Amino acid sequence: MSQRSRSAVVDRVTAETKINVSWNLDGSGVHSVSTGLPFFDHMLAQLSKHSRTDLKLEVTGDLSVDAHHSVEDTGIVLGEALSIALGEKLGIRRFASLSLPLDEALVSIALDLSGRPFLEFNGDLGDGNLLGIPGFDPQLTEEFLRAFVTAGRMSTHVDVIRGKNSHHIVEAIFKCFARCLRDAINVDGDSVPSTKGTL
Repeated sequence: MSQRSRSAVVDRVTAETKINVSWNLDGSGVHSVSTGLPFFDHMLAQLSKHSRTDLKLEVTGDLSVDAHHSVEDTGIVLGEALSIALGEKLGIRRFASLSLPLDEALVSIALDLSGRPFLEFNGDLGDGNLLGIPGFDPQLTEEFLRAFVTAGRMSTHVDVIRGKNSHHIVEAIFKCFARCLRDAINVDGDSVPSTKGTL
């Protein structure tokens, strides 16, 4: 089947952030990410690597205030880029679910590229003041996902089953989400996977 290029370039400028993203869903995991938050950069690199998508992302934000605006707005822009790149969603698998371990942490995620945004997030991410993760409160993980899921118009359930180390828990979430995304965007048909004929 002949397939259009599944990629998108999105720019977003507000009084709080300036973001440019280029995202190719049919890549190999190549990434160049700069948000001013090294730990967040590392998580977004995991997103690209384990979803096997090529991601170029530049974020300039008001980090002198806090990291919240940069993290949430990045989620918005990535969700918008995903929605544009998927287009009519012809032939995609649509659904995906996975449980993924990282040492003592275990995370389960299920998602549906349904066109209906919804996030159910269950689990304790710990106290960011105790973690030694400079500039990144683990609680921002849920804010990032909510922004991504809303802009990307998908239904996503995240369950932190167990874990003690917040770094491990957050990284397991990003890796698990990436692998689910990889499976859900995979093309294995030629029609929209819905009896409605549209998603």
